[in-house]
Amino acid sequence: MFIQVLGLIFFFLIVVIILIDVVPIFNDWVSRIHIGRHIDKNLWNKSITNKGVKWLNNTPKIKVTDNTRLVVIDMLKGNYTKNAIQHWQEAALLLGLTESLKNKDDEEVQKEIKKFLKSKFDQNGQWLNKPKHVDGAILAYAVMKLDFIDTDKYRNAFDYTWEMIKEQIGEDGTVGYRKSMQSYRYVDTIGFICPFLVAYGVRYKKSNCIDLAVKQIREYEQYGMLEKQFIPSHAYRLENKAPLGLYGWGRGLGWYAIGLIDSWKELPNKNNYKLVLEESVKKFAAAAISFQQENGSWNWTVTRNESRPDSSTTATLGWFLLNAAKIDGISKDCLSSSEKAISYLMNVTRRNGAVDFSQGDTKDIGVYSMLFNILPFTQGFCIRIINLFNNSKVA
Repeated sequence: MFIQVLGLIFFFLIVVIILIDVVPIFNDWVSRIHIGRHIDKNLWNKSITNKGVKWLNNTPKIKVTDNTRLVVIDMLKGNYTKNAIQHWQEAALLLGLTESLKNKDDEEVQKEIKKFLKSKFDQNGQWLNKPKHVDGAILAYAVMKLDFIDTDKYRNAFDYTWEMIKEQIGEDGTVGYRKSMQSYRYVDTIGFICPFLVAYGVRYKKSNCIDLAVKQIREYEQYGMLEKQFIPSHAYRLENKAPLGLYGWGRGLGWYAIGLIDSWKELPNKNNYKLVLEESVKKFAAAAISFQQENGSWNWTVTRNESRPDSSTTATLGWFLLNAAKIDGISKDCLSSSEKAISYLMNVTRRNGAVDFSQGDTKDIGVYSMLFNILPFTQGFCIRIINLFNNSKVA
């Protein structure tokens, strides 16, 4: 009898382990039936925004590993998902929903944003859980962009974020990705910190913040870019300026694009750095357009036509180019390219409004995910780009 019970327990465990592997694969398969049926931009905007609203306070955790078999082992080890990757996901959703409010006052969106803010900040406007890494700066930037509330009440959190960034400035005068990784400079860091530094510096009249943001971008352009093609490597080593990882990693281009274009947008026209960054925008716009695929996407390795399209790269570069379209001389090409990007993103949107086929979480310098699925970060930038596109000032 005991052996039979033991056998049943063992059989039950085997079934559970198999289901843990099979159910997510099956759910993805079902969710992709009739994918890409959105043909009207306004209806697509509504669909992806509704999904973004639901995700803001219940942000899906993205897998850290690429394992699709025996994932229960990763779960038991605590390696399946990590909360540390959530700041930039939440920030993108918040930025997207903020952009949507510029075109339509939506009480439900505002309600969810207020709920989100209560979960992140105390009554004194300080972080409830203070970010330890520079990833938190892009979330602080997203809060600063809200215009239906007085965001100055979060000044304590913004000040803390600035102090946290300063603590991670290395011997070269630029900011490291982590305190434990001061030997390297990552392209991700440009997207994480530069828009915040410029917005914070302009608002509170701290020119040293703006100086640091521009230095971070310019130093990377000097040591981390492939000169002829003007695309970034994943990172470079501080000691000898040797490039590390892949030139042409799609999301790496996206991080550089976000940091550059949002910093440029935040600078007043009279600021001396405005034209400096504008030249970089022009140069990178030409580079980005040259690597766009015929279907409107950018691949996860933008330099290889054979690699898979990546929705996160497409959404971020589309956002960059739509904003760059404000610049005389490159406006037509940038606008055309961004429209193609939007069309592609519509074609990879599930029935429930989730944009699919974004590359998963990066493991290390030069170690990239081969899983392509939903990503809140991509969702946020899709909401951001379509609402900017629908804004008559640009479109």
